[in-house]
Amino acid sequence: MRYLVVLLIVTLAACQSNGAQNELKKWQEQAENVTIIRDDFGVPHIYGKTDADAVFGLLYAQCEDDFNRVEQNYIWAIGRLAEVEGKEAIYSDLRAKMFMSKEEAIANYNKSPDWLRKLCDAFADGINYFLYT
Repeated sequence: MRYLVVLLIVTLAACQSNGAQNELKKWQEQAENVTIIRDDFGVPHIYGKTDADAVFGLLYAQCEDDFNRVEQNYIWAIGRLAEVEGKEAIYSDLRAKMFMSKEEAIANYNKSPDWLRKLCDAFADGINYFLYT
């Protein structure tokens, strides 16, 4: 029995790391399709093979420039600002929760057209790749 438990844990760990490796490979492949050129003022100009590639590069560049703002906007949008800023932000959180629940957001994502889901995924992937690198 102990052998089966150990085997199960090892198998689950292998599956989990495999998923992370696949995700990393996907980010690296998408990053190869993106060129970010900064002008003399530091403004990023993003070029991608697809719209999703450009969105990936845009979020990567935005994170390079001001990750704190990207993170703050995310926390605000999901209605968890009071956890960071204290009870004075509770009304902001209530507004976010009244606007759309997590379940509604997932349902909207799932019923969105493929092109929009690709842009949303690229948005998240650009941030996650920045955090990885």
